[in-house]
Amino acid sequence: MALLRGLVYMAIFFPLTFIIAGCAMLGTLLSPRAYAGFARFWGHLGLAMAGIRVTVKGRENLPDGPIIVMSNHASNFDILIMQGYFPRPLSWIAKKELFSIPVFGWSMRRGGYIPLDRGDGRKALKSMDEAAQQIKNGTSVILFPEGTRTRNGQLLPFKRGGFLLAARAGVPVVPVSIIGSFSINPGGSLGLNPGRKVQVVIHPVISVPQEMKRAAAEAFLMQQVEQAIAGGLA
Repeated sequence: MALLRGLVYMAIFFPLTFIIAGCAMLGTLLSPRAYAGFARFWGHLGLAMAGIRVTVKGRENLPDGPIIVMSNHASNFDILIMQGYFPRPLSWIAKKELFSIPVFGWSMRRGGYIPLDRGDGRKALKSMDEAAQQIKNGTSVILFPEGTRTRNGQLLPFKRGGFLLAARAGVPVVPVSIIGSFSINPGGSLGLNPGRKVQVVIHPVISVPQEMKRAAAEAFLMQQVEQAIAGGLA
């Protein structure tokens, strides 16, 4: 039954996603801020269709200025949750190939999302520098340091790339624990279990001491972010 619900959900929601993406892209022609409104509507719509209720705790921990949000990743619905309910508009860092998808990819580019080239070392490093500069210039972003969805509900080992970006950008990192999303749509499954409750916990900001060297800063951020997210999930 869960699989059938999931397939029906995707059959309805995926076409709506492309329609909303097209509208958002056109909306940016009138105002750059329009995209964030469409993105929030998309998140709310997707969660409402699945009967998912979301509460947010820790809004007071958000600082002024650009931030990098790092969250655990247990379900496809994590993207909808963060897009629809995080208190601040966020751009996403996504692999460069996604930006070539008609309508969807074009809309992401218009929305200020950041492409990351995962090709050879030189291109990847240049792409990382460009992303860091865009964040320094005021773009708040979100990424999943695990790199992929967990298949068993447990936090996966973090990958280095996100922390390399954070050290280069030099902006505060905000850890977030998403609690309860794994039961909606477990990793590796197309099933959907509706009517669940999810809590988003925003932890205190983590900043790197100015005198710390970049390599040490990466290790420091990884340790602190992992402790915060794991503590929230526990």
